Amino acid sequence: MNLFQVYPRFDINITHAKGVEVFDENNTNYLDLYGGHGVISIGHSHPTYIDRLTKQLNEIGFYSNSILMPIQDELAQKLAEQSGYPNHQLFLCNSGAEANENALKLASFHNGKSKIIAFKGSFHGRTAATLNVTDNEKLSAAINKNNFEVVFVELNDIDALKKELSNNDVSAVIVEGIQGVGGLDQPSSSFLEATSKLCKQFDALLILDEIQSGYGRSGKFFAHQHSNIEADIISMAKGMGNGFPIGGILIHPSIEAKSGMLGTTFGGNHLACAAGIAVLDTLKNEQLTANATKIGNFLISELQSLTGIRQIKGKGLMLGVELNEAVAPLRTKLLKEYKIFTGASSNPNLLRILPPLGITATEIQPFIDALKTELA
Repeated sequence: MNLFQVYPRFDINITHAKGVEVFDENNTNYLDLYGGHGVISIGHSHPTYIDRLTKQLNEIGFYSNSILMPIQDELAQKLAEQSGYPNHQLFLCNSGAEANENALKLASFHNGKSKIIAFKGSFHGRTAATLNVTDNEKLSAAINKNNFEVVFVELNDIDALKKELSNNDVSAVIVEGIQGVGGLDQPSSSFLEATSKLCKQFDALLILDEIQSGYGRSGKFFAHQHSNIEADIISMAKGMGNGFPIGGILIHPSIEAKSGMLGTTFGGNHLACAAGIAVLDTLKNEQLTANATKIGNFLISELQSLTGIRQIKGKGLMLGVELNEAVAPLRTKLLKEYKIFTGASSNPNLLRILPPLGITATEIQPFIDALKTELA
């Protein structure tokens, strides 16, 4: 049997990993500044992570949500402590797309509306509803197109947003804390604050997609917390499990839960919760959110004066280095000659940087040196 070839892949077989490094079958080490789409939050093979998952696997790995699971409550309490949302409710699922799918569905359940406002450059997932709010028609099949009305507005255009909301027919506004696939554009604080007020005025829910920008990556637990707002629903996934499949949504207490409203077979299973708890414990104990700010600022200061860099976008350790030309040749050279993994986006001129949050200045220095050499 052959694999269904939908992924463009590098010709590299990674067999093991530690911290900020990954190793191929020949034991060649690579600096991982991409973390598998920003998934690796606390570092590869972190001892706390391994210990917690091993212990859990030796007890029970899975049972469905038909029983009591105190480990889910433990995860919820630790998330309440660190997220800044102690009164929101938690629903656990398996991925970012599933988190956003449930967020959109829940908003429609709550206010009985179906129209959604999303933003140009957005990416929210590859499932039926999330593809409708993702600004890339090439990803959608006929079966999932036009299932409900979606209006795409320019990011940070508050007048256009107000115009669309003023008809009182919008169920939710969904926006990324920092756009990932779209190229590290982000809503301004003033825009988010105005959006929050407009959503309240016109009975629409504000959904913050923090799937890539959450869990400390921006220097705050959630990227939208650089602004003075509170979201109605927050979707989470990538950094939440450090590689173990887990996602979730935080839900405003005014949204009432009803039996059968949402559901999942695998979501919130024992192993997923163990992974999630290990991540939260490590974020707290190693002060990784503060480190994201520190190393992000260091990287920006080292790179901002280099010739050929148009601008540096993003916050913390969710950064985009935008050049005056396409980055594909540079990415290839960084990987093959310097042994450094980096990421791309829909902006062909942008190099995406998403390393583990514990990376040090010394560990990131080879990337700085490589750019200084290649952009000289």
